[in-house]
Amino acid sequence: MPQGDGRLSHDLDPFDRGPQDACGVFGVWVPADEATRAEVSKLTYYGLYALQHRGQESAGIAVSDGARIVVFKDMGLVAQVFDESVLNTLRGHIAVGHCRYSTTGSPTWENAQPTFRSSGAGGLALTHNGNLINTPELAARLESAELTGTSDTEVLTALLATREGGPFAAAREILPVVRGAYSLVFMDEGTLYAARDPEGIRPLVLGRLPVAGHAGHGGEIRQGWAVASETAALDIVGAQFVREIEPGEMIAVNEDGLRSQRFAEPRPKGCLFEYVYLARPDTTIAGRNVQSTRVEVGRLLAREHPVEADMVIPTPESGTPAAIGYAEASGIPYGQGLVKNSYVGRTFIQPSQTIRQRGIRLKLNPLREAIAGKRLVVVDDSIVRGNTQRAIVAMLREAGAAEVHVRISSPPVAWPCFYGIDFATRAELIAGNLNVAEIRASLGADSLGFISLDALISATRIPKDRLCRACFDGEYPIPVDEGSRGKFLLEGAGK
Repeated sequence: MPQGDGRLSHDLDPFDRGPQDACGVFGVWVPADEATRAEVSKLTYYGLYALQHRGQESAGIAVSDGARIVVFKDMGLVAQVFDESVLNTLRGHIAVGHCRYSTTGSPTWENAQPTFRSSGAGGLALTHNGNLINTPELAARLESAELTGTSDTEVLTALLATREGGPFAAAREILPVVRGAYSLVFMDEGTLYAARDPEGIRPLVLGRLPVAGHAGHGGEIRQGWAVASETAALDIVGAQFVREIEPGEMIAVNEDGLRSQRFAEPRPKGCLFEYVYLARPDTTIAGRNVQSTRVEVGRLLAREHPVEADMVIPTPESGTPAAIGYAEASGIPYGQGLVKNSYVGRTFIQPSQTIRQRGIRLKLNPLREAIAGKRLVVVDDSIVRGNTQRAIVAMLREAGAAEVHVRISSPPVAWPCFYGIDFATRAELIAGNLNVAEIRASLGADSLGFISLDALISATRIPKDRLCRACFDGEYPIPVDEGSRGKFLLEGAGK
């Protein structure tokens, strides 16, 4: 996890694995004669930096100069994988980039993205955010093609690269039979492509990238294009948001301009958990700012679960927007009761069992004078296993809190996600086994309240039937055969 990222709360206890984020994808195209000035590899680096919260296991960038594709990837955070000297070797006018959390295939270098495959027609570099649920069926189509990795993305790359007619024609043939969540950004030597599954489960946006003062044919100012998982990444590279890539749509950008084609009828089911946890607060999804949504959820949470208290505090920083809304609607003062160490990431020396209960202090410590004798409302975004919230409640009581009331700005997470978020299994999810009263007792809180599903949906301003709510209500928009899924499904398939 990058330093200063706001979502460390689910990793306070290194043994309490929370929801592992979806991946981040980014792509950029500029006119070939602007390649030197635009520095597409550095634009992609900054785009990935903006998306680092979506995956911290590996990072990679592929660049084309029109004649060949060069790929550089490695395990680690974006800033650990790339430095100035590496980026200076990645020269061209098209680039795609990826930061990964593994949902299919082990976290290994072979499974890091972009994946690359050469064919008689040239090369193909591909990045993928999401998770496919018919990977074995797709792998069976490869016939004699050999896999070098064990991810669903590797299978998809091989399928697209081994079809005749180029990536656009191959995608029109293959994508209609792909099932699951996929926001794809890929490229050959001359064209940048992007595609989104018919349900549009994972976000994908398109932006215009100004090219400094170069006039093209007819005297008009030429422009570049960027695609990204979130609008925040467009902001950071100076691209102007144009629109979302539509569910079931594929685009291609090259010297001939931008073209779009629909390969499947749209069946919108955007991920509701993006609003709760995954997306950056400065991102906009379907016209609705994520921060505004989370603050509104906090207001609704205060109305649904009021309590008499002296101070509202967030679990930093995942619970901050909802805590602001809760305080606003309830009239209870907002305050800081926990201090976060911003320099602790996901990876650090694991504490031994004897000091594990003290390990949480490495990341959070209470402000004793602020909370002693106070009745506290502690707001967080979600509960997965419950270990983190249990430790926080105990810590606050030890610091002298008179009462601890826990409020959660999502409904109970009771079902796993098969579309790109690596949750715990249903057996490991605390809400998959206990009711709210039992969860409250397990946490040791004086009271516990979750936002209702209807209230959370209303805050997004998106109709219920256009959202994937499966982790909350068990209604999966794409039926899942549990016998043909699994993170390590293809382990050994490439041998």
